[in-house]
Amino acid sequence: MQKIGSGTERSQDGAQARLVQVTRAQAKLAEVYRERCTNAGQRYLDAAKAAGELLADRPIRSASPLDLWRDAGNYWLDFTQRSILFWDTLRQRGNNWLEHEKAGKPPLLDFEWEMIADARTFEKPANYALVQITPPDGVETDPERRPFVIIDPRAGHGPGIGGFKQDSQVGVALKAGHPVYFVIFFPEPVPGQTLADVSRAEAEFLRIVGERHPKTRKPVVVGNCQGGWASMLVGALEPDLVGPIVINGAPMSYWAGNDSENPMRYAGGTLGGVWPALLASDLGAGTFDGAHLVENFESLNPANTYFDKYYNLFSKIDTEPERFLEFERWWGGFFLMGRQEIKWIVENLFVGNNLADGDAEWSEGRAFDLRAIQTPIIVFASLGDNITPPQQAFNWVADIYPTTEALKANGQVIVGLMHQSVGHLGIFVSGAVAKREHTQIVDLIEYIEHLPPGLYGMQVEEQKTNEGVRYDVMLTERRVEDLQVLQKYGRKDEMPFRAVEATSETLASAYETFVHPALAAMVTPAGSAVRRAMHPQRAQRWAVSDLNPFLWPLKGMADMVRANRTPRDNDGPMAAMEHWTAAMTSASLDLYRDLRDATAENTFFRTYGPASIGMVAQDKDTVAAEPVDARNAPLVKEALSHIEDGDPTQAIVRTALLLMKAGTGRRRLSAMKRARELVGKDIGLVDMTAEAARGIIREQSYIVDFEPVKALMALPKLLRTSEDRRRLLELLDRLEGQIEANAKQVTLLGEIRRLLSGDGTDDNSKSRPITATRPENPTGRPKAMARPGTARRSGDTRRTRASS
Repeated sequence: MQKIGSGTERSQDGAQARLVQVTRAQAKLAEVYRERCTNAGQRYLDAAKAAGELLADRPIRSASPLDLWRDAGNYWLDFTQRSILFWDTLRQRGNNWLEHEKAGKPPLLDFEWEMIADARTFEKPANYALVQITPPDGVETDPERRPFVIIDPRAGHGPGIGGFKQDSQVGVALKAGHPVYFVIFFPEPVPGQTLADVSRAEAEFLRIVGERHPKTRKPVVVGNCQGGWASMLVGALEPDLVGPIVINGAPMSYWAGNDSENPMRYAGGTLGGVWPALLASDLGAGTFDGAHLVENFESLNPANTYFDKYYNLFSKIDTEPERFLEFERWWGGFFLMGRQEIKWIVENLFVGNNLADGDAEWSEGRAFDLRAIQTPIIVFASLGDNITPPQQAFNWVADIYPTTEALKANGQVIVGLMHQSVGHLGIFVSGAVAKREHTQIVDLIEYIEHLPPGLYGMQVEEQKTNEGVRYDVMLTERRVEDLQVLQKYGRKDEMPFRAVEATSETLASAYETFVHPALAAMVTPAGSAVRRAMHPQRAQRWAVSDLNPFLWPLKGMADMVRANRTPRDNDGPMAAMEHWTAAMTSASLDLYRDLRDATAENTFFRTYGPASIGMVAQDKDTVAAEPVDARNAPLVKEALSHIEDGDPTQAIVRTALLLMKAGTGRRRLSAMKRARELVGKDIGLVDMTAEAARGIIREQSYIVDFEPVKALMALPKLLRTSEDRRRLLELLDRLEGQIEANAKQVTLLGEIRRLLSGDGTDDNSKSRPITATRPENPTGRPKAMARPGTARRSGDTRRTRASS
């Protein structure tokens, strides 16, 4: 009885504790909601004030009634002409859409291309194909240079965004002399195809590219948005086929984000999980209409969707139509997905977040393991991206590798690049981003495989010269633990998403049991085609086209207006009123968006928050897994067993890593290029395969990280002859004369010279103090690196600019 009583008391105490947690959470939610609504109102008032000041500051040349009458007359004539040209531009958009549909929706690449392989003919068919980009006139590529393979997102639109213009990812790689391949896809999926079939097809494409370029290193894979996680799936499925992977704006950790910043992450919970995607697929006779995804994107910013982009066209009607029509041609290309594909995506990624957890199965009992990727990864994200926020782009690293030591123990190199402001689409289509970020990424690829394992922050530095703007790249060693700076609540706000996953599984099971059989029997392909044609995203295009007989006179009217266009007055009172009206309309839609998102977020946490607290309370009794000691990792143990084994190449690599360890943790790309020019051939890594070079660098980095003193003392045993030692000393002399070193590195260089300048034995060397390389912590494990700008500078006599 005593045991029963004590158990009951513990149960009551637990229930009370959970009630307290729920009460506190609800109070916090109410506080955050009030704050968000207040901030939304304040932003609206600020926008209204700015619009009013803009109106007040407009110079009015004359206040006479006659001038005002003339201004009004000229304005309304201009307004009428702009209206005719505006609607004619929309008519052209509709005609372009119809022509693109009739042509079969080919890829919208700004380059000529040649079909290399069609996955529809594979044993496991998929609606994908591999094409090779033909270099434009004046651009030459070298077939013996490493090829680039670009994978575009299949998220509602068609392929082409990675090569949408000359200043693009395709254009940058071509100008650098690399052969470029592009993975395209067709409007309709092959019946029954799965995401596993797509991954196998893309892996086969990489195998074909490798066979076409046998003398080069493995191809670089560039993935945009959903093409990013697709490229990661291929890297995990067939790691031997993939070179460095670049993922741009790619959502990898779907639950991540911050409140008031990333509303899209709540969509799975507010809609109830995966069942709406299943319903949409069943209404499409087994296919999911990509127009639904495009509509979701557009709903994020109603001001831009319903007003700003059209007013921008209207206000700049004499110059803007070409750019508007070019983008709308891609934006209006809606592609289909199979039911199994969209189910896998929503279930495993958007709702389940299984990719980062290692539970995303590509076949029964076989899951994609991102730790199987053996090549370096570059992650490009932007703080201005509200579709794939930086948390979703980077948090998978912390999910897979809880510590920096775990990342290094797996031999992985990850480089992160953060843009400060560009939006989601700007990552792919902005010409400025292509010239700055993507050009530097292509430049870095040649050197990234010679980096020791670890996490690096990439920063593009800009320097203006008489010849123009010159860019350089700075790589700074970071720790996985530093990724927490992206989070507001230490990722505790991700707990409710586990409740969303459980809810989704329940609702999906009920849907599949009771609804799916009836719909599958009733819906016909003809009916689904009609529904797709009437989708608002399509209807707004074909309805404003030459299919509409009421618009037939529009072209003649527009031609007449262009021939008799009147000059505009942007400074008059009527023009000022137009700008004020536009600013207030946009601000009102922004207010609606902010209040809507705040309400949806509040509803989400109030609905799923209490359930997640209960789930966490139930998990408290589970024993947390013991953290893995990186020193006991197989790769590390193997490396540490060979401290005194090696050849001159390994000795040179070890020496370079020792010098880097004594530096600031920063590496400049220009210095890496200079060092390769000076001593690259002497080291021997450049002539090796990428795998062999990475293996040497990885092994020596483990030795230097965990046993720096022993690593230094064992150098004479790797350089067995006086000739080998003389070569290394000459190499150091050449480098020291070209690249500045800090005080620790200068001291270390002196110790290396004393160690290698003896009579061939290291007896005397062992007695010398090796102060510059002693670990600062007694365990010998790598110490946490300070954030940039906080490293100690005392004792430095010559600051490093390059290799330190």
